[in-house]
Amino acid sequence: MDLAAAFIERSRHYLAFEYPTKIRRCLDVLPADAIWRRTDERSNSIGNLLLHLSGNVRQWIVSSVGGAADARHRSAEFEAREGAGADDLYDTLRTTLDEADTVIASLTPSRLLERRTIQGREVSVFDAVYHVVEHFALHTGQIVLLTKQLAPGRIQFYEDAGGLAIPRWREGAESAAVETKKASD
Repeated sequence: MDLAAAFIERSRHYLAFEYPTKIRRCLDVLPADAIWRRTDERSNSIGNLLLHLSGNVRQWIVSSVGGAADARHRSAEFEAREGAGADDLYDTLRTTLDEADTVIASLTPSRLLERRTIQGREVSVFDAVYHVVEHFALHTGQIVLLTKQLAPGRIQFYEDAGGLAIPRWREGAESAAVETKKASD
């Protein structure tokens, strides 16, 4: 596998499987009233972060790389103080991630070098994908931290096994997701 193919494969893995699996695990243990709770007026709720992730992935990948219309209203993602429940927010995010996965899967090494203007910035398609993976990881970590604060002891993603961090969040889900994706391709 060449470097471009490896980059595309890893990006797809993180966005289509690993990060949303961890977010789903968080949402499954949170009390319903915790989704829109803020620690203070300047902080974001998990609901805000889910709206923001959907908006970011849609704008950067589905629209700017994939060519779909861009109707993002970024500030609304942070201004919301209430809204949909965890399942609806996750379903919206999942739909966006599935669309982004289709776009990323279609990329070739030469397309990674194409230029785009996103949020007023001149970037390559490679930069756009890299930004989205990095950005998604950051906010996934925030969701995990907020979940650990709002539902103490309810999630654990790794088991310490003699100095090895064994993933607990997979539990067969990865192979099922890969098989589902293969069947749909």
